[in-house]
Amino acid sequence: MLFRRRKPAGFRERTRELFWPRKGFLRPLRYLKMRILRLTASPHAVAMGLAAGVFVSWTPFIGVHFIMAFVLAYFLSGNMVAAALGTAAFGNPLTYPFIWAATWEIGHLLLMRENAMTGQSVDLMELFHKLRFTELWKPVLEPMLIGAIPPAAISSVVLYILTFYTVKGFQVRRRERLMERARLHLAHPTQDIPTV
Repeated sequence: MLFRRRKPAGFRERTRELFWPRKGFLRPLRYLKMRILRLTASPHAVAMGLAAGVFVSWTPFIGVHFIMAFVLAYFLSGNMVAAALGTAAFGNPLTYPFIWAATWEIGHLLLMRENAMTGQSVDLMELFHKLRFTELWKPVLEPMLIGAIPPAAISSVVLYILTFYTVKGFQVRRRERLMERARLHLAHPTQDIPTV
């Protein structure tokens, strides 16, 4: 392969990379930021797609988040790639425990089930094994779905605003750089102009 290491990494190095990446923990976030900024869509479409992805990541319907994000982005004129990136970045195995705990608590608070659920236990493994959706709805899915609405709405609105202005500023600066490069090329057609 083209980018393979000359000397394969040993067990010790692979283990260290698992817990402490050589390129750092923030590199994937920087890559995601640049991937979002470089989408060729309007700032509204990118921000709306990203917000749709984050919104559906709060819901308890794992397995259909991407489909829900695509449908929501389509109806809100959002970018599908941004919706997928928002879903994958926000809803992942590292964030799901926090999302589920928050939606569970908020849902029980909104439904005022604080005292009603005390002392009751739900055997989730049995309900999932037998796929009893009607029995799973009331104790688990209903509070998590209702509890997901406030944080989903707040986080997606805040993310929309931040993404819209960030993408708009990036696209304006990029357009100015490209126009400056074109002007230099017209003024000096024989001179080699560096790329932006």
